[in-house]
Amino acid sequence: MLDIITTRSDPAVQRIIDVTKHSRSIVRTALIEDAEPLVQCIRAGVEFVEVYGIDTNPVPDALLTACRQRNIPVRLIESSIVKQIFKTDKVPKTFGIARVPRPWGLNDLARSTGDVIVLDGVKIVGNIGAIVRTSFALGSAGIVLVDSDLVSIADRRLVRASRGYVFSLPVILASRTEAVDYFRGTDMRLMAFDADGEFAVSDLRNVDERLALLFGSEKTGTSSDFEGISAGSVSIPINPAAESLNVSVSAGIALYERVARNLSR
Repeated sequence: MLDIITTRSDPAVQRIIDVTKHSRSIVRTALIEDAEPLVQCIRAGVEFVEVYGIDTNPVPDALLTACRQRNIPVRLIESSIVKQIFKTDKVPKTFGIARVPRPWGLNDLARSTGDVIVLDGVKIVGNIGAIVRTSFALGSAGIVLVDSDLVSIADRRLVRASRGYVFSLPVILASRTEAVDYFRGTDMRLMAFDADGEFAVSDLRNVDERLALLFGSEKTGTSSDFEGISAGSVSIPINPAAESLNVSVSAGIALYERVARNLSR
């Protein structure tokens, strides 16, 4: 039987309220919502302060098992208190307070030999989250977010959009200058995706070397800052009557063409 928090004076209630505030300049803890992302974050080794459910909804067995295996405390909160905590936000059935892991850096990409996804100026968090999930599933070594406007990968929206996979592989926040300098000094071939690319995406299928796959925003494309270090441009054939592909779809197509190499390492 799980203990139930029945009063707002419980320290956990204020802790949850503090984590949900959008104005925090330093992000040391994060709110992880819903059973699937919680389980995935636990599997990724994220450290949790506590996990919570609502007294009117049973906590899924898979989540309880994952918490027990990692000795993570689990309690229920009365539904009336949960509604006061989240106010007008969507109320999650399960959620937890996690300690934000050390931020990844560009040099951490050397830990793996898989391809790297570089998102230049992509700011829509839903797209970034979808790319994170696809990158993990198809063997990418990591993702570099260039000028994304995010201050932390523990951003509540990104954790939700990625279904918790944002902690399962290196996701690195970098300025454009930092990214350009890094890729200029590595042996990875940087391939920029463009509607008029000189190579077709299928040409990447049998390239047996590590690549950095560069995608820009759908409105502005990739920055000219990367032109001097790009080894070539790649296009994805589409119906000419269509304006463009969503960036998350483009990244998924590219990684699928590279899956034989990336998942074999």
